[in-house]
Amino acid sequence: MKNRQNVLTAALTGLAPAVWGSTYVVATELLPPDRPLLATTMRALPGGVVLLALGRRLPAGIWWWRALVLGVLNIGAFNFLLFVAAYRLPGGIAAMIMSAQPMFVVILAALFLNERIRLVHALACLMGAGGVVLLVFQGTGSLDTVGLLAAVGGALCMASGITLTKRWGRPRSVGLLPFTGWQLTAGGLVLLPFWLSLEDLPDGLTASNVIGFAYLMTLGAVLSYIVWFRGIERLPAVAVSFLALGSPIVAALLGYLIKEQTLSALQIVGMAVIFLAVVLGQPRPPRPKNDQAPSAPPGTPLSHFPDPPLLEQDRSG
Repeated sequence: MKNRQNVLTAALTGLAPAVWGSTYVVATELLPPDRPLLATTMRALPGGVVLLALGRRLPAGIWWWRALVLGVLNIGAFNFLLFVAAYRLPGGIAAMIMSAQPMFVVILAALFLNERIRLVHALACLMGAGGVVLLVFQGTGSLDTVGLLAAVGGALCMASGITLTKRWGRPRSVGLLPFTGWQLTAGGLVLLPFWLSLEDLPDGLTASNVIGFAYLMTLGAVLSYIVWFRGIERLPAVAVSFLALGSPIVAALLGYLIKEQTLSALQIVGMAVIFLAVVLGQPRPPRPKNDQAPSAPPGTPLSHFPDPPLLEQDRSG
């Protein structure tokens, strides 16, 4: 029963990175160009304020700074770096670099969560990275240095956010809605002054821009992060990190369906390898325990068997 619950939880949690895989298409096709701070702030802050209003619960005590740290790692810095990489790197290279995130989580979970590094996790990391390379690498010659650094930084932010969210958990009396609202609001507020000072406002918003921002705020932030934090609570940190590898698969499929990009045989093989890596990274079902007494070889006299324990009424009689 527990194994079945883990499978269902993993499937539901995997919907979040699947939605995030659409960020690359949304950023390039629907949003105003070259405004990563605007995209990140609009993705996080409005949804966070709505969740705070619905939950009617603010952090208390130590959770003020914890919510700030988690909001920066999980929301603000991660999404900003994700948009920078998406704007500046071609052909899904950002997704390829950010596939190193499970490797970082394996190390951080061993250091801070006492999760043992297993050989199957190392194998899954190599398979995941290799699958993403097959999926998105297009042999491009020169790559933007800022985009590369942003992709690496995004992977580190996500890995650190998963690890700290798992380590700290959430207050018992606080539900997922306000907990998610804390982080979305914190991440958005941290980015707000940078957006106002470093980026200019677009001349006007088109219908496509409005649709893109609405998608990012609802499905791309509020709903997906609620599902994501629920999964972190119920699954090992390493298992959750491998689910994020679903993002480049969705990015490649949307590029094929929407942007009329080709999908080669190697890319299909890469998808299969990534899927196997995700499966390998999930917790294994416990081995069934044999509660029966060991059987004795044939011909063993009855005196060799231990006496059964006396019942309470036998002792009293």
